[in-house]
Amino acid sequence: MRRRGSPFTGVGVVLAKEAADYLSGARMWLLEALVFLTAIASAYAAILSIRASIGESPFLFLRLLTMAQEPLPSFIALLGFLIPLVAIAIGFDAINGEFSRRTLSRVLAQPIYRDALLLGKFLAGLLALAIGLLSLWLLTIGLGLLLLGLPPNTEEMIRMLGFLVATIAYGGVWLAVALLFSVVFRAPATAALAALGVWLLFALFWSVVTPLVATLIAGPPEGIFGPNLAYLQTSQTLDRISPNTLYAEIALALLQPATRALGPVLYSQVQGALLGAPLPATQSFILVWPQLTGLIATMIVIFVIAYVVFQRQEIRA
Repeated sequence: MRRRGSPFTGVGVVLAKEAADYLSGARMWLLEALVFLTAIASAYAAILSIRASIGESPFLFLRLLTMAQEPLPSFIALLGFLIPLVAIAIGFDAINGEFSRRTLSRVLAQPIYRDALLLGKFLAGLLALAIGLLSLWLLTIGLGLLLLGLPPNTEEMIRMLGFLVATIAYGGVWLAVALLFSVVFRAPATAALAALGVWLLFALFWSVVTPLVATLIAGPPEGIFGPNLAYLQTSQTLDRISPNTLYAEIALALLQPATRALGPVLYSQVQGALLGAPLPATQSFILVWPQLTGLIATMIVIFVIAYVVFQRQEIRA
Protein backbone atom coordinates (compact mmCIF):
# COMPACT_ATOMS: atom_id res chain seq x y z
CA MET A 1 0.00 0.00 0.00
CA ARG A 2 1.31 3.42 -0.97
CA ARG A 3 1.03 6.24 1.50
CA ARG A 4 -1.28 9.04 0.50
CA GLY A 5 0.25 12.48 0.39
CA SER A 6 3.67 13.57 1.56
CA PRO A 7 5.21 11.67 4.48
CA PHE A 8 6.25 15.03 5.90
CA THR A 9 2.74 16.43 6.17
CA GLY A 10 2.43 17.89 9.65
CA VAL A 11 6.14 18.60 10.22
CA GLY A 12 5.37 22.29 10.68
CA VAL A 13 2.62 21.56 13.23
CA VAL A 14 4.87 19.25 15.27
CA LEU A 15 7.76 21.70 14.99
CA ALA A 16 5.71 24.65 16.23
CA LYS A 17 4.12 22.72 19.10
CA GLU A 18 7.33 21.08 20.31
CA ALA A 19 9.41 24.26 19.97
CA ALA A 20 6.84 26.16 22.03
CA ASP A 21 6.96 23.44 24.68
CA TYR A 22 10.77 23.47 24.78
CA LEU A 23 11.07 27.25 24.96
CA SER A 24 8.37 27.70 27.60
CA GLY A 25 9.12 24.65 29.76
CA ALA A 26 10.69 24.94 33.20
CA ARG A 27 13.45 22.47 32.23
CA MET A 28 14.59 24.69 29.37
CA TRP A 29 14.46 27.83 31.50
CA LEU A 30 16.68 26.24 34.14
CA LEU A 31 19.16 24.95 31.56
CA GLU A 32 19.33 28.29 29.79
CA ALA A 33 19.84 30.11 33.09
CA LEU A 34 22.72 27.75 33.95
CA VAL A 35 24.43 28.22 30.58
CA PHE A 36 23.87 31.99 30.46
CA LEU A 37 25.11 32.68 33.97
CA THR A 38 28.26 30.59 33.72
CA ALA A 39 29.14 31.67 30.17
CA ILE A 40 28.53 35.37 30.82
CA ALA A 41 30.54 35.18 34.06
CA SER A 42 33.42 33.66 32.12
CA ALA A 43 33.16 36.30 29.38
CA TYR A 44 33.01 39.10 31.95
CA ALA A 45 36.11 37.82 33.72
CA ALA A 46 37.92 37.66 30.36
CA ILE A 47 36.86 41.22 29.52
CA LEU A 48 38.38 42.52 32.75
CA SER A 49 41.74 41.08 31.68
CA ILE A 50 41.42 42.22 28.07
CA ARG A 51 40.71 45.85 29.00
CA ALA A 52 44.27 46.20 30.20
CA SER A 53 45.63 45.12 26.81
CA ILE A 54 43.41 47.08 24.39
CA GLY A 55 45.48 47.98 21.36
CA GLU A 56 47.87 45.04 21.71
CA SER A 57 45.74 42.61 19.68
CA PRO A 58 43.57 43.13 16.59
CA PHE A 59 41.24 40.31 17.72
CA LEU A 60 39.94 41.42 21.11
CA PHE A 61 36.52 39.80 20.69
CA LEU A 62 38.10 36.48 19.79
CA ARG A 63 40.22 36.70 22.93
CA LEU A 64 37.01 37.31 24.86
CA LEU A 65 35.90 33.79 23.87
CA THR A 66 39.21 32.02 24.37
CA MET A 67 40.81 33.67 27.39
CA ALA A 68 40.50 31.85 30.72
CA GLN A 69 40.54 33.76 33.99
CA GLU A 70 40.95 31.85 37.24
CA PRO A 71 38.89 30.27 38.70
CA LEU A 72 36.65 30.18 35.59
CA PRO A 73 37.59 28.36 32.36
CA SER A 74 37.29 30.05 28.98
CA PHE A 75 33.96 30.77 27.30
CA ILE A 76 34.45 28.08 24.65
CA ALA A 77 35.51 25.50 27.26
CA LEU A 78 32.26 26.12 29.15
CA LEU A 79 30.23 25.79 25.96
CA GLY A 80 31.97 22.56 25.03
CA PHE A 81 31.04 21.14 28.44
CA LEU A 82 27.48 22.48 28.83
CA ILE A 83 26.03 22.28 25.30
CA PRO A 84 25.97 18.43 25.21
CA LEU A 85 24.18 18.40 28.58
CA VAL A 86 21.57 20.87 27.32
CA ALA A 87 21.03 18.93 24.09
CA ILE A 88 20.67 15.62 25.95
CA ALA A 89 18.22 17.20 28.40
CA ILE A 90 16.11 18.41 25.47
CA GLY A 91 15.90 15.12 23.58
CA PHE A 92 16.21 12.20 26.00
CA ASP A 93 12.39 11.83 26.44
CA ALA A 94 11.22 13.07 23.04
CA ILE A 95 9.76 9.72 21.95
CA ASN A 96 9.68 7.50 25.03
CA GLY A 97 7.90 10.30 26.87
CA GLU A 98 5.04 9.88 24.40
CA PHE A 99 5.06 6.14 25.11
CA SER A 100 5.00 6.76 28.87
CA ARG A 101 2.03 9.14 28.57
CA ARG A 102 0.31 6.76 26.11
CA THR A 103 -0.18 9.61 23.65
CA LEU A 104 1.93 8.37 20.73
CA SER A 105 -0.78 6.22 19.13
CA ARG A 106 -3.27 9.07 19.40
CA VAL A 107 -0.85 11.51 17.77
CA LEU A 108 -0.13 9.11 14.92
CA ALA A 109 -3.88 8.48 14.48
CA GLN A 110 -4.04 12.02 13.11
CA PRO A 111 -2.91 12.66 9.51
CA ILE A 112 0.70 12.75 10.72
CA TYR A 113 3.18 10.06 9.71
CA ARG A 114 6.04 8.84 11.87
CA ASP A 115 8.45 10.62 9.55
CA ALA A 116 6.86 13.99 10.31
CA LEU A 117 6.67 13.32 14.04
CA LEU A 118 10.33 12.36 14.44
CA LEU A 119 11.64 15.07 12.10
CA GLY A 120 9.45 17.71 13.74
CA LYS A 121 10.68 16.82 17.22
CA PHE A 122 14.31 16.87 16.11
CA LEU A 123 13.98 20.19 14.27
CA ALA A 124 12.12 21.69 17.25
CA GLY A 125 14.93 20.71 19.61
CA LEU A 126 17.53 22.04 17.18
CA LEU A 127 15.57 25.30 16.82
CA ALA A 128 15.32 25.75 20.59
CA LEU A 129 19.04 25.07 20.91
CA ALA A 130 19.86 27.52 18.09
CA ILE A 131 17.69 30.27 19.61
CA GLY A 132 19.41 29.88 22.97
CA LEU A 133 22.90 29.92 21.42
CA LEU A 134 22.10 32.90 19.20
CA SER A 135 20.82 34.81 22.22
CA LEU A 136 23.97 33.97 24.16
CA TRP A 137 26.14 34.99 21.19
CA LEU A 138 24.40 38.37 20.87
CA LEU A 139 24.54 38.92 24.62
CA THR A 140 28.27 38.24 24.66
CA ILE A 141 28.90 40.68 21.80
CA GLY A 142 26.75 43.29 23.56
CA LEU A 143 28.69 42.80 26.78
CA GLY A 144 31.95 43.23 24.89
CA LEU A 145 30.68 46.40 23.18
CA LEU A 146 29.57 47.84 26.52
CA LEU A 147 32.70 47.10 28.51
CA LEU A 148 35.41 47.28 25.84
CA GLY A 149 33.98 50.28 24.04
CA LEU A 150 35.08 48.88 20.66
CA PRO A 151 33.03 47.09 17.97
CA PRO A 152 34.23 43.79 16.48
CA ASN A 153 35.79 44.10 13.04
CA THR A 154 34.53 42.23 9.96
CA GLU A 155 37.11 39.46 10.33
CA GLU A 156 36.04 38.79 13.92
CA MET A 157 32.32 38.78 13.02
CA ILE A 158 32.87 36.23 10.25
CA ARG A 159 34.90 33.97 12.53
CA MET A 160 32.40 34.27 15.39
CA LEU A 161 29.49 33.48 13.03
CA GLY A 162 31.33 30.38 11.85
CA PHE A 163 31.93 29.38 15.45
CA LEU A 164 28.20 29.84 16.19
CA VAL A 165 27.26 27.54 13.29
CA ALA A 166 29.77 24.94 14.49
CA THR A 167 28.36 25.14 18.04
CA ILE A 168 24.82 24.55 16.76
CA ALA A 169 26.03 21.55 14.73
CA TYR A 170 27.89 20.23 17.80
CA GLY A 171 24.73 20.53 19.89
CA GLY A 172 22.78 18.86 17.07
CA VAL A 173 25.03 15.79 17.29
CA TRP A 174 24.21 15.28 20.97
CA LEU A 175 20.54 16.06 20.36
CA ALA A 176 20.50 13.30 17.73
CA VAL A 177 22.22 10.92 20.19
CA ALA A 178 19.58 11.68 22.84
CA LEU A 179 16.79 11.21 20.28
CA LEU A 180 18.24 7.86 19.21
CA PHE A 181 18.30 6.54 22.78
CA SER A 182 14.81 7.97 23.32
CA VAL A 183 13.66 5.74 20.44
CA VAL A 184 15.63 2.67 21.53
CA PHE A 185 14.75 2.71 25.26
CA ARG A 186 11.21 3.04 26.58
CA ALA A 187 12.33 4.37 29.99
CA PRO A 188 13.38 8.06 29.88
CA ALA A 189 15.86 7.56 32.74
CA THR A 190 17.62 4.77 30.83
CA ALA A 191 17.79 6.90 27.68
CA ALA A 192 19.26 9.83 29.64
CA LEU A 193 21.88 7.63 31.32
CA ALA A 194 22.86 6.01 28.01
CA ALA A 195 23.30 9.40 26.31
CA LEU A 196 25.29 10.75 29.26
CA GLY A 197 27.44 7.61 29.18
CA VAL A 198 28.32 8.19 25.50
CA TRP A 199 29.13 11.83 26.26
CA LEU A 200 31.37 10.86 29.19
CA LEU A 201 33.15 8.31 26.99
CA PHE A 202 34.13 10.97 24.47
CA ALA A 203 34.64 13.81 26.96
CA LEU A 204 36.77 11.99 29.56
CA PHE A 205 37.94 8.56 28.40
CA TRP A 206 38.46 8.84 24.64
CA SER A 207 41.85 10.50 25.08
CA VAL A 208 42.89 7.49 27.17
CA VAL A 209 41.54 4.88 24.75
CA THR A 210 42.96 6.46 21.59
CA PRO A 211 46.72 5.98 22.33
CA LEU A 212 46.16 2.36 23.32
CA VAL A 213 44.26 1.53 20.12
CA ALA A 214 46.72 3.48 17.97
CA THR A 215 49.62 1.53 19.51
CA LEU A 216 47.91 -1.78 18.70
CA ILE A 217 47.30 -0.70 15.09
CA ALA A 218 50.45 1.23 14.17
CA GLY A 219 53.04 0.31 16.77
CA PRO A 220 54.69 2.40 19.51
CA PRO A 221 54.79 6.22 19.31
CA GLU A 222 58.61 6.27 18.97
CA GLY A 223 60.55 4.27 16.44
CA ILE A 224 64.26 3.75 15.83
CA PHE A 225 64.49 6.88 13.70
CA GLY A 226 62.26 9.12 15.80
CA PRO A 227 58.49 9.65 16.03
CA ASN A 228 56.33 7.00 14.37
CA LEU A 229 54.40 8.89 11.67
CA ALA A 230 51.93 6.00 11.20
CA TYR A 231 51.12 6.12 14.92
CA LEU A 232 50.55 9.89 14.80
CA GLN A 233 48.23 9.61 11.80
CA THR A 234 46.28 6.71 13.32
CA SER A 235 45.95 8.48 16.65
CA GLN A 236 44.70 11.64 14.94
CA THR A 237 42.13 9.66 12.92
CA LEU A 238 40.84 7.93 16.04
CA ASP A 239 40.72 11.23 17.92
CA ARG A 240 38.51 12.72 15.22
CA ILE A 241 35.86 10.07 15.71
CA SER A 242 34.91 12.10 18.78
CA PRO A 243 32.60 15.09 18.18
CA ASN A 244 34.42 16.84 21.03
CA THR A 245 37.70 16.71 19.10
CA LEU A 246 36.09 18.03 15.91
CA TYR A 247 34.48 20.89 17.80
CA ALA A 248 37.70 21.74 19.63
CA GLU A 249 39.65 21.86 16.36
CA ILE A 250 37.05 24.13 14.76
CA ALA A 251 37.15 26.47 17.75
CA LEU A 252 40.96 26.50 17.70
CA ALA A 253 41.24 27.36 14.01
CA LEU A 254 38.47 29.96 13.92
CA LEU A 255 39.15 31.72 17.21
CA GLN A 256 42.97 31.54 17.07
CA PRO A 257 43.74 33.09 13.65
CA ALA A 258 47.44 32.20 13.88
CA THR A 259 46.59 28.47 13.72
CA ARG A 260 47.93 27.08 10.44
CA ALA A 261 47.51 23.33 10.89
CA LEU A 262 45.53 20.88 13.01
CA GLY A 263 47.37 17.85 14.31
CA PRO A 264 51.03 16.91 13.70
CA VAL A 265 52.91 19.53 11.66
CA LEU A 266 55.70 18.58 9.27
CA TYR A 267 58.59 20.89 8.45
CA SER A 268 57.47 21.10 4.83
CA GLN A 269 54.13 22.55 5.96
CA VAL A 270 55.68 25.55 7.72
CA GLN A 271 58.69 26.10 5.46
CA GLY A 272 58.59 29.70 4.27
CA ALA A 273 55.58 30.61 6.44
CA LEU A 274 55.63 33.67 8.68
CA LEU A 275 54.95 32.05 12.06
CA GLY A 276 52.56 33.94 14.31
CA ALA A 277 50.92 35.84 11.44
CA PRO A 278 47.13 35.40 11.36
CA LEU A 279 45.50 33.54 8.49
CA PRO A 280 42.69 35.17 6.51
CA ALA A 281 39.23 34.01 7.54
CA THR A 282 38.74 32.17 4.25
CA GLN A 283 41.86 30.08 4.83
CA SER A 284 40.76 29.24 8.38
CA PHE A 285 37.37 28.08 7.07
CA ILE A 286 39.10 25.91 4.46
CA LEU A 287 41.22 24.44 7.27
CA VAL A 288 38.18 23.43 9.36
CA TRP A 289 35.83 22.53 6.50
CA PRO A 290 36.37 18.73 6.97
CA GLN A 291 35.67 19.02 10.71
CA LEU A 292 32.53 21.10 10.19
CA THR A 293 31.13 18.78 7.54
CA GLY A 294 32.05 15.85 9.79
CA LEU A 295 29.92 17.26 12.62
CA ILE A 296 26.96 17.86 10.30
CA ALA A 297 27.32 14.42 8.70
CA THR A 298 27.50 12.76 12.13
CA MET A 299 24.30 14.52 13.18
CA ILE A 300 22.51 13.38 10.01
CA VAL A 301 23.75 9.77 10.26
CA ILE A 302 22.67 9.42 13.90
CA PHE A 303 19.25 10.89 13.08
CA VAL A 304 18.86 8.46 10.16
CA ILE A 305 19.63 5.53 12.48
CA ALA A 306 16.98 6.79 14.92
CA TYR A 307 14.57 7.18 12.00
CA VAL A 308 15.11 3.58 10.80
CA VAL A 309 14.69 2.17 14.32
CA PHE A 310 11.54 4.22 14.91
CA GLN A 311 10.02 3.12 11.60
CA ARG A 312 10.46 -0.53 12.60
CA GLN A 313 8.93 -0.20 16.05
CA GLU A 314 5.47 -1.48 16.86
CA ILE A 315 3.15 1.11 18.39
CA ARG A 316 0.06 -0.01 20.24
CA ALA A 317 -2.66 1.99 21.93
